[in-house]
Amino acid sequence: MATVHFYEKPGCLNNTRQKQLLSAAGHLLVVYDLLQQPWAKQQVKLRSFFGDKPVAEWFNRSAPAIKQGLIDPATLDEQQAIALMVEQPLLIRRPLMESGLRRVSGFDEAEVDAWLGLKSAPSGRELETCPRQARAEAYGP
Repeated sequence: MATVHFYEKPGCLNNTRQKQLLSAAGHLLVVYDLLQQPWAKQQVKLRSFFGDKPVAEWFNRSAPAIKQGLIDPATLDEQQAIALMVEQPLLIRRPLMESGLRRVSGFDEAEVDAWLGLKSAPSGRELETCPRQARAEAYGP
């Protein structure tokens, strides 16, 4: 069992599923509202969640500003990316998780299982793309 600091967007269906997987595996969750964190004062901490991932992978691809083409993560450097995330936390790929000395962004089920352990084998389900958005795109307006 691990204590996992879990930064989520409240109401996000995938974050709810992710927390359920972690709790079912016996992990203790300390949950934070990702959108209410004082990232302007914690930019080094925010950066640490992304490790050696390319900058474009730091972003929530479902964020409105990205979907509308207002922001292209592939064109940004680290400083620009963090500055935009401080201004618009919806841009941050979630969840952000911290346990022990490790911090990660996103929820790759196999990676989380190898890191913390999950109760069952990874399901292969998509646990990062917003299901509400996927339904809306599939059925149109």
